[in-house]
Amino acid sequence: MRLFTSLEEIDKIEETVVALGNFDGVHKGHQELIRRTVNSAIGTNLKSAVFTFSNHPKNLLAGKQVVKNILYCDEKVKILGDLGVDYVVSIPFDETIRDMEPERFIMELLVKKLRMKEAYCGFNYRFGRNGEGTPETLMKVGLANGFGIHVLEPYMVRGQIVSSTIIRNFISSGQVDQCLAFMGHYYSLRGKVIMGNRFGRTLGFPTLNISIDEDMVCPADGVYVTYCNYDGIRYPSVTNVGVRPTVCNTRARNMETHIFNFNKEIYGEEVRVEFLEMLRPEIMFRNVEELAVQIKKDCLTAAAYHGIIKC
Repeated sequence: MRLFTSLEEIDKIEETVVALGNFDGVHKGHQELIRRTVNSAIGTNLKSAVFTFSNHPKNLLAGKQVVKNILYCDEKVKILGDLGVDYVVSIPFDETIRDMEPERFIMELLVKKLRMKEAYCGFNYRFGRNGEGTPETLMKVGLANGFGIHVLEPYMVRGQIVSSTIIRNFISSGQVDQCLAFMGHYYSLRGKVIMGNRFGRTLGFPTLNISIDEDMVCPADGVYVTYCNYDGIRYPSVTNVGVRPTVCNTRARNMETHIFNFNKEIYGEEVRVEFLEMLRPEIMFRNVEELAVQIKKDCLTAAAYHGIIKC
């Protein structure tokens, strides 16, 4: 797979079948669209390509971040590569692209640069100035210029249309258990392990304090069954996300993860936490003693979920 992060890098590529979309979550609907693109490219002896943006267009239009990320850029590229895509074009959505008329967008970017002979897009795909371009626009220009367009119907899971918006809502409301069905994998956050107050250690449940990436969707404040990935190993764990109202005077959110039967000091190292299921919302207890009792219960519940006898 070849990755292009700017239009200037694209040179001497072969003719393509292109998957069009933002693909910000590469959820199951996106995956189906890309599989069809790849299969069509194989069947017609062309190269498969994904045309997407490295930033969310709505953030540029708003002048600030109004849409949080579901995937890290490198994870997105890896998933696309694993799906068999030959070329990934992931470029910044900037003012020039924002102001392009739809027909110019098609002819200059897709036909001229990507040598597009066929394209796949979702039913709600929009592009060009003010989002004026639609699948119907692509069909009209395609008829006049000799390329084909395939528009995919909504992809359904459990009676709901799969979309990045619904996945963000699942995560931010704590319904992380829905992500596997809609995305094909658990939602995860990465961060560096930082020094904490060592409160969990005094209870026999030491935690890794992990900085939260503000660019990512953050799960609702609460306690979760998780996996913690460190140094290539996936460890069963339990994680609290929130402001720790019983023991902390600040309102800064953080993430604390207890890895079962783990005793390494890894300050400054990066870990990735996968969220499986929410156990309970974060609440303020009357005193530290009540909090300590609940922490032990949470750890036992999460350990049982993971099938661990001793935690």
